Amino acid sequence: MLDKYDVIVVGAGHAGCEAANAAARMGSRVLLVTMNMNTIAQMSCNPAMGGVAKGQIVREIDALGGGSGIVSDKSAIQFRMLNRSKGPAMWSPRTQNDRMLFSLEWRYLLEQNPNVDFWQDMCVGVLVEQQKVVGVQMGMGTKIYASAVVLTNGTFLNGLIHLGEKQFGGGRAGEKAAVGLTESLVALGFEAGRMKTGTPPRVDGRSLDYTKMEIQDGDENPSKFSFGSTPALVKQLPCHITYTNDATHDMLRTGFDRSPMFNGAIKSSGPRYCPSIEDKISRFADRDRHQIFVEPEGWNTVEIYVNGFSTSLPEEVQYAAMKTIPGFANVKMFRPGYAIEYDYFPPTQLKHSLETKLVENLFFAGQINGTTGYEEAACQGLIAGINAHRKVFEKDPFILSRSEAYIGVLIDDLITKGTNEPYRMFTSRAEFRILLRQDNADERLTPLGFEIGLADAAALEKVERKKALTKQLKTKLREIGISPAQANPMLQKKESAPINQQVKASSLITRPHVTLSDLIEVNEEAALAVSEVFNSEPLAVEQTEILLKYEGYIEREEEQAQKHQRLENLSLPETMDYTQIKSLSIEAKEKLSQIQPATIGQAARVSGVSPSDISVLLVHLGR
Repeated sequence: MLDKYDVIVVGAGHAGCEAANAAARMGSRVLLVTMNMNTIAQMSCNPAMGGVAKGQIVREIDALGGGSGIVSDKSAIQFRMLNRSKGPAMWSPRTQNDRMLFSLEWRYLLEQNPNVDFWQDMCVGVLVEQQKVVGVQMGMGTKIYASAVVLTNGTFLNGLIHLGEKQFGGGRAGEKAAVGLTESLVALGFEAGRMKTGTPPRVDGRSLDYTKMEIQDGDENPSKFSFGSTPALVKQLPCHITYTNDATHDMLRTGFDRSPMFNGAIKSSGPRYCPSIEDKISRFADRDRHQIFVEPEGWNTVEIYVNGFSTSLPEEVQYAAMKTIPGFANVKMFRPGYAIEYDYFPPTQLKHSLETKLVENLFFAGQINGTTGYEEAACQGLIAGINAHRKVFEKDPFILSRSEAYIGVLIDDLITKGTNEPYRMFTSRAEFRILLRQDNADERLTPLGFEIGLADAAALEKVERKKALTKQLKTKLREIGISPAQANPMLQKKESAPINQQVKASSLITRPHVTLSDLIEVNEEAALAVSEVFNSEPLAVEQTEILLKYEGYIEREEEQAQKHQRLENLSLPETMDYTQIKSLSIEAKEKLSQIQPATIGQAARVSGVSPSDISVLLVHLGR
């Protein structure tokens, strides 16, 4: 170990790995502290990355130069692009992953960086001098010093596991809770709260009858997360779908009196959008079945993750209820599901850089901020790692706006609105989701990643080539004419109105059911133009089709984003005393004093602040 590090990252989950990787790649000397070197980047819950909105986040992390996309590709066992039947703003990449391989690949990635050191111990406190962090206190008595500290503690802070009427301390099944750190932070003046999450049982895949389930294969031509050179899958493992039934629900109800969720043992908020199975049958009593996804944990294991069956009921009730599910009659359980309560710190105590307002150079990322999900944690870790490095080297913070990235939406939501239940990202949270598509994350963010020294020159060069080829193909398709004789047979099959004169290929693409593939089948010149670009950069072809088909919507959203940005450019002084602005409502004075928004745009998003309050602020600023 060095005498002093630039950045110490506490916790080696998804947030911690991204934070350590980013700061180290940018040039900081980093110490990654973990309670267990064998569980770096552990997939504590489901063995999957991405999904609706989450897949966009992984693409954004990769575009900036982070590691989650690369590791996901290298450990993938299945790839699917979700929501293909909807518009491209909703397309969301998702991988099933080999859980053990995912963890190994992250460790390899970090070990290949000479700027990363590792230390196995429990962090029990932060060292602070004159409201500035100077290091961390370890459980074995060691004090380690650094210019900046990033805390990414996951569910370990005073973690309490619930299984039926049993309770025991732990940050994860089989691993002890982290004690001392919450108390250290509260003593410094931080506000803490409690949250809850849960996980389902894991079972023996050899004991299941897959003939009683629906098969769910990966994409026929699988893509990947990373815009770099990671290989796409050539072999994939299937998942399966089955359903609960009345017998399952009746069996689960027999344990409700011993459920920590119903008997008052758990008092904290759980994830609204990922409820336990007992919560589902209680809240949605009119539904006679619930979907269960049967997901393999890896290439070389028989362990299965029972997605959709998260529970904290007694293990004998879990087991008996599972046996009533089609395909599970002879199921063998490896380990039961459980709920876990843990400490978090309301994120309104943070700046947009994820630095705490109370202690300088101290950053929080991941579930400590009240979020749920690997992807949400990873992107916070990335931003915290970037900004910890930049703070140490006296550079301005790196902040993404709501119109630049889902990452910007997530962080702005957290620090502006706070959260009293585990926060999960959805496409509906973003006002500019047509601009924030998964396919253009590289164009949006790789130049920014390169500018701050995280994305490399090869990534930037690839983006520039893709943009040039997209522009070339768009221009070509606007020039190519398609005659009625060529187009009408195809249009008739599509039940689309025929044309009575030659039209440009680009105008036909704007029709809802007409694709670029349809045009290249009926027009040789279009086929040649597409083939030429596809051979150089396949992603440029997909990008061209999206830009032409949704051009009007994209332009409209870009105009709205520019208007929005004008409010974001109006800064508010950090020292502003809102209590002295007479015309503000009492609620606005209270909320604005608590949040201390950085801009007028952020102030407008604070709950309880009305448009008239914003007008008062604009007048106060002389606007």
